Order: sequence, then C-alpha cells, then structure tokens
Amino acid sequence: MIEKSLLPDELIMNKIYYIRDQKVMLDKDLAELYSVQTGHLNRAVMRNIKRFPEDFMFQLTQEEFKNLIYQNGISSWGGTRRLPYVFTEQGLAMLSGVLNSDRAIDVNIQIMRIFIKVREMLLDNTEIHLAIEKIKGKLDNQDKSMEIIFRYLDELSDRIPQIRPEPGQRKRIGYKPNDD
Repeated sequence: MIEKSLLPDELIMNKIYYIRDQKVMLDKDLAELYSVQTGHLNRAVMRNIKRFPEDFMFQLTQEEFKNLIYQNGISSWGGTRRLPYVFTEQGLAMLSGVLNSDRAIDVNIQIMRIFIKVREMLLDNTEIHLAIEKIKGKLDNQDKSMEIIFRYLDELSDRIPQIRPEPGQRKRIGYKPNDD
C-alpha cells in the first residue's frame, strides 16, 4: 500500500529542532502544519495538560528562544507574547489524542513516520561511524606492526656482517682474453 504524503517530508524535517538533547517541534510550526492557530493548539493542550508531562512538552526559556531565532536568521515570529512550547516525539503522539480533525490526524501520522526515519538515519550514521573507527584501529595496528618489522630488519642488517670480497680477490665473470 503506497501512502500519499500530505506534506513534503523535507518541510517537516526542517521543523524538527534539537533542544535540551531532544528532537522537538515548536507549537507555532505544528499549528501551521495542522492548519490551526497557535493559540487554539495551545488551548487544546492546556485543557488536557495531564497528558503532557515535561518530557512530552516544555516551554522554552528566554535564552533558548533567542538561540532559536539566531539559528533561523530573521525572525518571523511577529508579536509573540509568550515563549513557545515545544513537543517531543512522545508529546506529538499525545497530540493525536487531543486534536481530532482529519488533517491533524493525517499530519501527525506523517510526523511520527518522519521521526522514525530521522532515528533510522542517526542509527545508520552511528553504524557507519563505528565501522570507520574499527578500520582506523586496524590501520593503526598495521602501522605499528610495520614499524616493528622495519626495526627488526634494521637490527638484523646491523648484525649480519657485510660479505664483500676484496677488490683483487673477485673472480671475473664473462669474456676472458686468451692469456696464452
């Protein structure tokens, strides 16, 4: 079964931020994706606040908000009166139970799938990184082994006497004129 995406995946991926060591999405961005006003989204959450513990949703500090604006360049936040709320992956899953419009449900399903893709990409990158580190370790061991081999060769060449005949003792090879 081929699922038709409601929104481009890149649009959603660009709205995922990393704050407090968690992947989160802003209330403003979610409201935009769900086609509702940010205030309506936040009121629906506040009516069901027991469903949103701090590891599901939290409000940004002034410093985090400033950093976010700097990361995004020129602010399009308009007259924001309150610091924004952000939702973790678990908070986004909980939103699906709070918002019952068809669009919100469809968008939420798509967001959850994208979070899974992001997690898989991170795992793939981790596996690649581990494989590279393993190869580096092997190369380091080979370099050390080569150093040891060359050191032994140097020691052996110092121990073996140079066997070179004296210039007059050497037997000539090749055409010899007749000395009769």
